[in-house]
Amino acid sequence: MVGRTRALAGAACLALLTLTGVASTPPALTALAQTAARPVRFDDQIQAFLADDKVNPPPKDGILFIGSSIFRLWTSLKEQMAPLPVFNRAFGGSRTWEILHYMDRIVIPYRPRVIVYYCGSNDVNAGESAVAIFDGIKAFVTRAQAALPETEILYFSINKALDKRDKWQIVDQVNAQVKALAGKTPRLGYIESNDALFDAKGEPRTELYLADGLHFKPPAYDAFTGLIKPVLTKTWSGRPVR
Repeated sequence: MVGRTRALAGAACLALLTLTGVASTPPALTALAQTAARPVRFDDQIQAFLADDKVNPPPKDGILFIGSSIFRLWTSLKEQMAPLPVFNRAFGGSRTWEILHYMDRIVIPYRPRVIVYYCGSNDVNAGESAVAIFDGIKAFVTRAQAALPETEILYFSINKALDKRDKWQIVDQVNAQVKALAGKTPRLGYIESNDALFDAKGEPRTELYLADGLHFKPPAYDAFTGLIKPVLTKTWSGRPVR
C-alpha cells in the first residue's frame, strides 16, 4: 500500500510538472518526483536517530556527516575529527533518493553549520545512470541551500571501490559533474576520496578494503581523516571551502 501511494504521488508530481511545462528542466524537481515513486528503506534507523536526539541532542550549529554505509561505519569519526563538533547521521546502504526522502527529518531540522555528504555508491551498484545520480546529489544541494543558505556543504566523492571496477566510468562521470558544480556554486566544496585509495602508480590500495571489496578497514578512515579534516578546519574557521 505504501509503495502504491508513493508511485501515485510520483506520477502526480510528474504530471504536474508536465502540465506546467517544466518537466524536463529543474533537476531538483525531477529528482523529487522520482523519489516519490521509488522504494524507500531504513525508516527504523531514522526513528532510532530521532529517539536518540531526545536523549543526546546533537551539537547546535554543528558539523553533520550524512550519507551511506561508508560514513555509517566510521565508528571513530568523533575522535578523529575532534575538537570539531561533528555528528553522524549516515544510515543503511542508502541511495541518493533515500537521503532526499529523509532530509526534512535528519538534515534540515539540525540546522548544521557544515554538511559533509557521501552518497552515490549504492546508486552505482543499483545500475543508476551517472545523470540520475548527479541529479539526486544536485537536488540535495538545492534543497539544503534553500533551507539553510548559510550552511557549507562538502561533497566527499564517490569512491572507486574494488567491487565496482566495471562501473568506475560512471563514478568518474558523477564526480566530475559534482566537481564542476562545486566550482561555480558558493558554499559547495569538493573533496576527492580516491586520493586516499590509490597508490603513486595509480593502483588500488587493496589492503584498505574489507573482504567485500566495498567497505573499509580502519587505516582507510585514517586516510579519509587526512583528506577531510584540514578542509573542515578551514571551513569551520570561516575560510572558503575551495
